[in-house]
Amino acid sequence: QVQLVESGGDLVQPGGSLRLSCAVSEFTSESNLIGWFRQVPGKEREGLSCISVSDGDTYYADSVKDRFVISRDNNKKTVDLTMSNLKPEDSAVYFCAARRGRPGWWCQHPNFSPWGQGTRVTVRS
Repeated sequence: QVQLVESGGDLVQPGGSLRLSCAVSEFTSESNLIGWFRQVPGKEREGLSCISVSDGDTYYADSVKDRFVISRDNNKKTVDLTMSNLKPEDSAVYFCAARRGRPGWWCQHPNFSPWGQGTRVTVRS
């Protein structure tokens, strides 16, 4: 089974930037769509963005499309989420996950498997 490992979470000040990375053990036809999600305690996991590893096509949730950029490096088998102009409400545990499919509005729903273990982002002064 494909394995995913997130990294890059940190404490950052409001207005700052951060790049998260998702290392994927392999890109397969069953894991050709990689998504980034976040979750805070007591709330549902929120889908932020996803990318097709084959052609780089992307989808962004409205809440982040002007501040977050998703990208992939097929040689390194990584999918990065570059976040800018961070706000305290961006504080969460961020996860990447894989599934088969194409980018679209369904990337906002956590119907992905498998998942990484998460990396924590804290935005505060």
